[in-house]
Amino acid sequence: MVVGRLHEQFPLSSTLSLLNLEFKKGLKTTVSWKPSNSPSKLPAWVPLGLRTVIRWCFKWGLVGLSVLVAFALFYFYLALKFDLSDVAQMPERSVILDRHGVEFAAIHGERRRLITREEIPDAMIYALLAREDLRFPDHHGIDVRGLARATVRNIKDMSFTQGASTLTMQLTRNTYEMRAKSLHRKLLEMAVTLRIESRYSKDEILTHYLNRIYFGAGCHGVEEASQTYFGRSVTELSTGECALLVGIIRGPHLFSPFRNLEGAEIQRDEVLKRMVICEFVSEEEKIKAMAEPIHLVTVKERKKNSSHMRETIRNQLQIILEQQDIRAGGLRIFTTVDTAMQKSLQSKISRPFPAVEQKNLSELQAAIVSLDPETGGILALCGNRNYASSQYNLAFNARRDLGPAFMPFLTAAALERNKIVIDGKPVQTGRQLGIAETIRLSKRLGFSGPFSETDDLYRGTIAASPIELARAAATLRAGGKQRCRHRRHTSHTLRRNHCQGQRSCW
Repeated sequence: MVVGRLHEQFPLSSTLSLLNLEFKKGLKTTVSWKPSNSPSKLPAWVPLGLRTVIRWCFKWGLVGLSVLVAFALFYFYLALKFDLSDVAQMPERSVILDRHGVEFAAIHGERRRLITREEIPDAMIYALLAREDLRFPDHHGIDVRGLARATVRNIKDMSFTQGASTLTMQLTRNTYEMRAKSLHRKLLEMAVTLRIESRYSKDEILTHYLNRIYFGAGCHGVEEASQTYFGRSVTELSTGECALLVGIIRGPHLFSPFRNLEGAEIQRDEVLKRMVICEFVSEEEKIKAMAEPIHLVTVKERKKNSSHMRETIRNQLQIILEQQDIRAGGLRIFTTVDTAMQKSLQSKISRPFPAVEQKNLSELQAAIVSLDPETGGILALCGNRNYASSQYNLAFNARRDLGPAFMPFLTAAALERNKIVIDGKPVQTGRQLGIAETIRLSKRLGFSGPFSETDDLYRGTIAASPIELARAAATLRAGGKQRCRHRRHTSHTLRRNHCQGQRSCW
């Protein structure tokens, strides 16, 4: 009866509708897109305003950490492209090849030799640590304190005035030629530095550094520098000499003792003072090292293995290549030099001439230039009789009046203009051309003057150097075709060579 009454009061359809409505209300209540207010994980005593700041810092800290990790992975990927075995290698010497491909001479590296850690004096290591990187034994390639200090200074100066480079970072920069001052270069350098630190021991890094670093005067490596400056192996150097070499590193050109002995002494003393502060040497040892006289290799000894031809080639390299590329070595330099002719002429010009001189060889001087008339290239060059005694290049710099040597050129000019050549009469021959025309034709031959503007011009009153005379003669020999015109103080010794697999080919 009760059921029937309920049914009569609440029909089944109405009951289901009410239940469905209640279910939808419940669903709307429980399934909501709005997040529930979960309890804070921060302590209750943290103020509400501070909680927002902490949450914001945590969120953006995670973002910054993600970016930092991405940067680290990117530069680690770039660092993997570098061959770490290059660190242990020494820059190759540059070889000068003659016209036949035979080695004529070497520049920048003829005395290079890899040394071992056992050959390096302790004084050299102590001087290097005191001057360049005192915390080298403790850090892993990057000195965080030094880097932070340099960063603050760079921000203040608004430029890269300081680098905070450790010894390992310097080794990285010198091995892979990372010279540009930029943030990208610095980050890449740091990534490669970490790889080097993981690959080599501290002793190995020190040894590779001293084998590669530039010490001025064309010297890469401490052994070559020791031989060049002092004429002895690095194992024989005193504390003062070690300090002097270390002092050169920051300014190899500026503080080279060959160019600036006083500046080199100042740097040596600065290094010795640092060694005392770092307790590597005592005050007495510092005073003794400062009092040591500096015995450098003499100019004559330095130049005994060189020649005017070799220096001429070096000068041309400095015109066409960057100094940094020349210093790095590894060049094969193809030239027009004829080695056999060069040696023969050098031997003949250096012989005594008893008929015209008695004792002093330097009283009589001479220069020789031999050119290939077909190409204009220099086959042989002797700037004077003895390069070790005098480096003055008479072939380029000495200017004398041509005198009778001008007659062949005057004759050629007259014949070209259909004038009568009067044998033994240069003035009469020259007057048919006139002074202005003779000067113009002389300049075509390569003579730069000065020229006399009187009849003496026809007698050869034209100042010319041996190289100008040789070029003019080669022009006549080539039928009036001047193969290659040059400035007064340059010469044609290098030739282009198309080859593969070489760092630089000429």
